[in-house]
Amino acid sequence: MTAVVAIGERSSAAAPERVQLEIEGMTCASCAGRIERKLNKLDGVDASVNYATEAATVSFDSRLVEVVDLIAAVESAGYHAALPSAIASDIDPTRSLRDRLVVAVALSVPLALLAMVSPLQFAGWEWVAFVLSTPVVFWAGWPFHRAAVQNARHGAATMDTLISIGTLAAWTWSTAVLIGGIRAHTYFEVAGVITTLILLGRYFEVRARRRSGDAIRALLELGARDAHVLRDGVEVLVPIDELVVGDLFVVRPGEKIATDGVVVEGVSAVDQSVLTGESVPVEVAAGDDVAGATINSSGRLVVRATRVGADTTLAQIARLVTEAQAGKAPIQRLVDRVSAVFVPIVIGLSLATLAGWLVFGGSVSAAFTAAVAVLIIACPCALGLATPTALMVGTGRGAQLGILIKGPEILERTRRITTIVLDKTGTVTEGRMWVADVVPAEGVDPRELLRLAGSAEDGSEHPIARAIVERARADLGELDGVESFTNRAGMGIEAVVDGHAVIVGRPATLAEWGLELSPELAGARLAAEADGKTVVAAAWDGRVGGLFVVADKIKPTSAEAVRSLKALGLTPVLLTGDNERTAKAVAAEVGIEQVRADVLPSDKSAEVRRLQEAGEVVAMVGDGVNDAPALAVADLGLAIGTGTDVAIEASDLTLVSGDLRAAVDAIRLARRTLRTIKGNLFWAFAYNVAAIPLAVAGLLNPIVASGAMAFSSVFVVSNSLRLRRFHSIREVS
Repeated sequence: MTAVVAIGERSSAAAPERVQLEIEGMTCASCAGRIERKLNKLDGVDASVNYATEAATVSFDSRLVEVVDLIAAVESAGYHAALPSAIASDIDPTRSLRDRLVVAVALSVPLALLAMVSPLQFAGWEWVAFVLSTPVVFWAGWPFHRAAVQNARHGAATMDTLISIGTLAAWTWSTAVLIGGIRAHTYFEVAGVITTLILLGRYFEVRARRRSGDAIRALLELGARDAHVLRDGVEVLVPIDELVVGDLFVVRPGEKIATDGVVVEGVSAVDQSVLTGESVPVEVAAGDDVAGATINSSGRLVVRATRVGADTTLAQIARLVTEAQAGKAPIQRLVDRVSAVFVPIVIGLSLATLAGWLVFGGSVSAAFTAAVAVLIIACPCALGLATPTALMVGTGRGAQLGILIKGPEILERTRRITTIVLDKTGTVTEGRMWVADVVPAEGVDPRELLRLAGSAEDGSEHPIARAIVERARADLGELDGVESFTNRAGMGIEAVVDGHAVIVGRPATLAEWGLELSPELAGARLAAEADGKTVVAAAWDGRVGGLFVVADKIKPTSAEAVRSLKALGLTPVLLTGDNERTAKAVAAEVGIEQVRADVLPSDKSAEVRRLQEAGEVVAMVGDGVNDAPALAVADLGLAIGTGTDVAIEASDLTLVSGDLRAAVDAIRLARRTLRTIKGNLFWAFAYNVAAIPLAVAGLLNPIVASGAMAFSSVFVVSNSLRLRRFHSIREVS
């Protein structure tokens, strides 16, 4: 059974709780539909049941129902449910199927030969066929009959109902002919071989479905098992479960980092490929964050744990992927509604076929053969597997590449995207600002400029502010305290330092105070902006004191990413709060023609809306807190995982790495997954549409029908597994 992660957090007293239940006993999409309807009848419950993952994701109001009520509802529908921890994950679900299949094959092969090869038939061979087929139908096929009876008790019919009726009808008819001495054809081989072929198909289906969940299972197993914790200066080996926030632990070269933390000692390169899909190790030193399950490639590190258990990056990735796999794409809900009524319709069609043949003069044998073929060929199992298996494999492969798809409905959005808006700082560029030049006004001491501007900016968290502060501290050491501080988002700051009223920000901000740049400073500004750099001005006591030329290196892969986005048919747009000259210089370097510059943080979402009102379907890629509103407004939001939690929460897709090419991979993978789903559904529907008329017309042997039905499911799952071979452009570059 697919391993899943239970989710039972409550964000607030009034918020609904979420829990994931493992379901046993489902055999087709109709079963999932019945359980879902049963759960949703409970007050305060919103449930989604996934046949492929064999799990139910339930949101519920704990004031109205409890988990035991949810389990009871599933049990009342004729199935078994439990929290994941209550079901042993090491049980091989194929073992029972394999045992029944072995017996069925051993008996069905001689049965089929005896019935179909005339020279092998001897007087009384039908009795041998009876002996061979009976254990196949009743023991090997017992799971089908048991499920059919359980469903009948609840007034429902599923795929098992069709199989049970078909095989029992063939066996019962043949037994009546044999015992009653009736001169008619027997169908013992039909009953036996149908059972065997469907068991074979289900065996391969279960194995393939388990493979479709391999990625998430492997992800959950990536974490370290223990850690070398420093206790009073002595290393103590402790299980990972005993780590607590604040613990110091040692990571030697070649070892996995035990949990998320910050480096307090040592320098090394860390292989983050298990989380980001990036093969190049990242250099880390004291003060840098590291994630659990990544591998320390070289030096010895001492790390302070900052997140443990379910709060780690790895656990959050696993949770997001599991939630996405448990969801349903809009197209799947339509399939579920079709499957819910499909089986009763098939039973009615089978009876109508039997009656039609008899009414229009067909033989009883021909009528019976056609009716059984209709029952067997029309099983809708492939329809139920078409969407969830592709979603499982696609999201699992995405997790391996550092791409987290938050829900199945997002796949449909990626197909419609026409424009992709790229935030500049931290997305197209490194986001690590540094002061390239300090340009004092005439008669101003550069150290005084650094002292006042650096002290004033010390209260801001903006990347440019931090760059100025770092440069000031590097040149001067300690900075002065501020007597007052005001932040004007996207414009700059105002502060009082050592009795001076200091303003640091855009030249336009200073102009609002009537402070203009001198011709020399204006020339320096134009030259810097033409070179793609950002200029910040500082003034105090009613005079412009100088400029800071701040640079942000363009990521080496951004140009390639932009080319790939264009190849996908998307129009890239650069969005930034920077001035137009700097923005256009960066855009030209990476190949972007459309630029939206001088955009305040509060106006980014408005820019996205403006594009939408112009008829564009907009994706947005960003990493900062100020990108969150735009990410939420966009038709598709992609958050760079190196950014803030606020941005990640507001997005639809999270790119764990900071490489913009991951956005290309995310869109390619989402589109490929959607194409796979549609391909699966086409073949599943086409199979039924084409085969049912042939069965009604008596042109389809029941044995051939059973083989086709069984392997249609295998085909759908195998087609989904092709997504495991999806390659990132980062891998092939």
